[in-house]
Amino acid sequence: MRFWVGVTDNTWYQFLSQLRPEEVNFWQPGGTPPFTNAPIGMPFLFKLRRPNNHIAGGGFFVTYSALPLSLTWEVFGQKNGCSSFNELRSLIAPLTANRRGDGPIGCNVLANPFFFDQEEWIADLPDWSSNIVRGKMYDTAEGAGQEIWHNVQQRMKLKPLEKVSNDKVPLVAEYVEKYGSPVEVRPRLGQSSFRVLVTDAYQRRCAITGESTLMALEAAHIVPYSGEGGHDVRNGLLLRADFHRLFDAGLVGVTPDLRVRVSPRIREEWFNGKVYYKLDNNPLSVVPIHPSMRPDPDRLDWHYRNRFQA
Repeated sequence: MRFWVGVTDNTWYQFLSQLRPEEVNFWQPGGTPPFTNAPIGMPFLFKLRRPNNHIAGGGFFVTYSALPLSLTWEVFGQKNGCSSFNELRSLIAPLTANRRGDGPIGCNVLANPFFFDQEEWIADLPDWSSNIVRGKMYDTAEGAGQEIWHNVQQRMKLKPLEKVSNDKVPLVAEYVEKYGSPVEVRPRLGQSSFRVLVTDAYQRRCAITGESTLMALEAAHIVPYSGEGGHDVRNGLLLRADFHRLFDAGLVGVTPDLRVRVSPRIREEWFNGKVYYKLDNNPLSVVPIHPSMRPDPDRLDWHYRNRFQA
């Protein structure tokens, strides 16, 4: 199994170790990912900067996405490791070429973060060079990686590793063969992870209209999260904000065969809705490429039978 050791801002770590959220954004300036084709559930460890130089915790990789700075704050809030949008902007500005813009920020979305007590921090990493700026990939089957991961497991008191997760939460992305065997961890996804995964699954376009203005798009739950829906990509649709509200109200629905339906209640109650009725009975404009991320027909059927106002 492979895992990543990421060079971590000490202030970011201290803030989140106090907050203890269910997920975090390990952000970086610019839009270039630190690695590619990593599976959901890959361990991602936090190595503090000087004067500490210790591994002090970690999380489990969900996805990577480059988002505008303002949307990064909207999606993650204090899970960015700071208390306000202005603070986030002040942290990132000195690290980017465009200090005043809303350029892309690299977001490594991590679930189930864990933070060691200071006396448990792991020092003296084997095979670590002082010129490493972003991080390094290790393999648990090799000497240095095996030693580091053994120390992590001791501190997490995990035996076996998959007990860190909630087995009821499904993996929601296809594994791409590159780093060896799939990782046997099922991260418990939060609202932020759900939103980023759904946004990228639909290629950043509204499933109904094809709209690609990112700031106008929202991740909708098909079956409400407050019910039995959960933060599963197959329980999500990326919708323009007005369609999200209509979908939640049952004034728009999607059939199990992925056709849009518009309720006659819009015309009956508001004598309007021409822009919506043009789309009635049309197929979805955008469907995720990967079958594992496409909307679940059973959940769509639940919404159509229980929420849609036919």
